[in-house]
Amino acid sequence: MDNATKPTVSKNKLHPRNKHKNNYDFAQLCSHTPELKPYVFTNQYNNETIDFSNDEAVLLLNKSLLIANYGLSFWDIPKGSLCPPIPGRADYIHYLADLLKETNHNKIPHNKAIKVLDIGTGANCIYPIIGASQYQWEFVGTDVNALSITSAQNIVQHNNSLMNKVEIRKQLSKHSIFNGVIKENEKYDLTLCNPPFHASEAEATKGSQRKWNNLNQNKANESSNNSQLNFGGTSNELWCEGGEVSFIHKMIKESRLFSSQVLWFTCLVSKKDHLRPLQLALKKANCNQVKVIKMEQGNKISRFIAWSFLSSDEMNQWLEERFNK
Repeated sequence: MDNATKPTVSKNKLHPRNKHKNNYDFAQLCSHTPELKPYVFTNQYNNETIDFSNDEAVLLLNKSLLIANYGLSFWDIPKGSLCPPIPGRADYIHYLADLLKETNHNKIPHNKAIKVLDIGTGANCIYPIIGASQYQWEFVGTDVNALSITSAQNIVQHNNSLMNKVEIRKQLSKHSIFNGVIKENEKYDLTLCNPPFHASEAEATKGSQRKWNNLNQNKANESSNNSQLNFGGTSNELWCEGGEVSFIHKMIKESRLFSSQVLWFTCLVSKKDHLRPLQLALKKANCNQVKVIKMEQGNKISRFIAWSFLSSDEMNQWLEERFNK
């Protein structure tokens, strides 16, 4: 059910620094992106909204949010690419900043640029956009998909605010995550990832159809076999063999090879039931610290898992060398 058929859901559970805690100001958004205006209407509860099952409307909403709030002058993605909900993506970034704050004696480090590795940055380049704008972090975004790489590079090249903050690298091996993208002697304060969480294309299609049906359940005469989802998504963005547990297991195994080059590895986990096997895998990998960070967006609860191989002494040395010069 979308905002056109129910009262506006409160966003007050979003992170306190999230720009999207309040309802969307459509007048402001349309002033930045006039082409959004034809898709905005007032629903029966007297709230301005859009049809969230309309992929073009959602794309233009995202474009307007990024231009209005994150200093962009250009943003676009190829048709069919993942068009993510901005508030939830922003929450991940803000909670990552809190993780660094907790690590750094309750201070968000500002004295030196934080370097972040975004695994699977996608055609949308969302995390680098938000992190560079909100915290001036430097990003390396990686992807295996050539079209996604081209699109992300295009976004960076058309926005001066990103030019010196974001680098896009192609992951040449579909069987690798960190191998081939982390260079020798590079150090990253954070890695982040929104993994493909379906285990097969059929499962991804079924999930997409279910959400599309939910968005349209009160609409008459809608086609029952329309699987075009409002947020889109290519195969590598939505599914992989074994689903997210298999993907994150691979990430954990490979992260051991770069244990001294990364302060915190992190990854979103879509299902709470997946946490226990992942925590056991991290214990077997001899991680020194493991944290599960819960996030809430309206009625939805999400989470990410974070791990570090550094000892307390090594972490203090990292903070001294990189954060507190």
